[in-house]
Amino acid sequence: MKKKALITGITGQDGSYLAEFLLSKGYEVHGLVRRASNLNTQRIDHLFEDVHEENRSLFLHFADLSDASRLTTLLFSIRPDEVYHLAAQSHVRVSFDQPEFTGDVTGLATTRLLEGIRLACPETKFYQASSSEMFGATPPPQSETTEFYPRSPYGAAKLYAYWMTRNYREAYGLFAVNGILFNHESPRRGETFVTRKISRAVAKIKLGLQKDLYLGNLDAVRDWGYAPEYVRAMWLMLQSDTPEDFVIGTGASATVKDFLDYSFQEAGLDWQKYVKFDDRYVRPTEVDSLIGDASKAQKKLDWKHTLDVAGLASLMVKHDIESVTKNSHVVDVPKFL
Repeated sequence: MKKKALITGITGQDGSYLAEFLLSKGYEVHGLVRRASNLNTQRIDHLFEDVHEENRSLFLHFADLSDASRLTTLLFSIRPDEVYHLAAQSHVRVSFDQPEFTGDVTGLATTRLLEGIRLACPETKFYQASSSEMFGATPPPQSETTEFYPRSPYGAAKLYAYWMTRNYREAYGLFAVNGILFNHESPRRGETFVTRKISRAVAKIKLGLQKDLYLGNLDAVRDWGYAPEYVRAMWLMLQSDTPEDFVIGTGASATVKDFLDYSFQEAGLDWQKYVKFDDRYVRPTEVDSLIGDASKAQKKLDWKHTLDVAGLASLMVKHDIESVTKNSHVVDVPKFL
């Protein structure tokens, strides 16, 4: 019998890489898709199988994280061995504009899933996508024992979800874990996130399709890793004998300026000639420095990263130069984002 996995956020960066990874492991993969007039499935289109195939391994289900009854019904019908909860309103700056929505989708949705698992399939293993943003103002390096101090509605919502996951583990004996992942990027990263915004702009500037790049705080320090390596860590957490929480990061620090340097150098350009400041991209409360201490994951999960931030920036820029060259007619992201 194939193991079954349910992924919320399967159409996102992490969800698409995780779906690929699990399918390569022989899983039957189920993904939740939010109903809209325009389906955003580009990241997983290459995984689709004909719905008439008897032995297909990928199944998509319409559902919304605000609909507890639908989530519980799906859990009853699928009875997955593993649930990976990746879906969220995940843009930190946007969470200041939509704090209530962020609290509902990023925070309360975790409770809906945990309660559904408790009622429908308590033997199911649950992975909660926690975030380094929960540490916020606490000085680095940050590990599993570091105090939390979120500095955004997004960070606060993720912290609520973190504690609910621990509560269901301790109160009901569920195999429920938190993966506290630090920033992880790839060519599939959304184009309004700073790393992809940079790599995409470099490509367009290199090809003469864009003149300037507007950014906010360039001094923020982050620990940037490669998303496909991080989804493997998610899987490893659910293969353990006992449920534990883990920090996943590279332990290396880089500023936004550093990422600009690496990205523009890949294209043979000087970023200072093109980058301009726009205070619309500055958060009301900033997070100065996030650097992960993943020594526990290295020891207990035998997890290691291989791609550093310079290699990551190079990979993303090369991809976007190729992509923009092929699709220069495609409408770009609105300038207010």
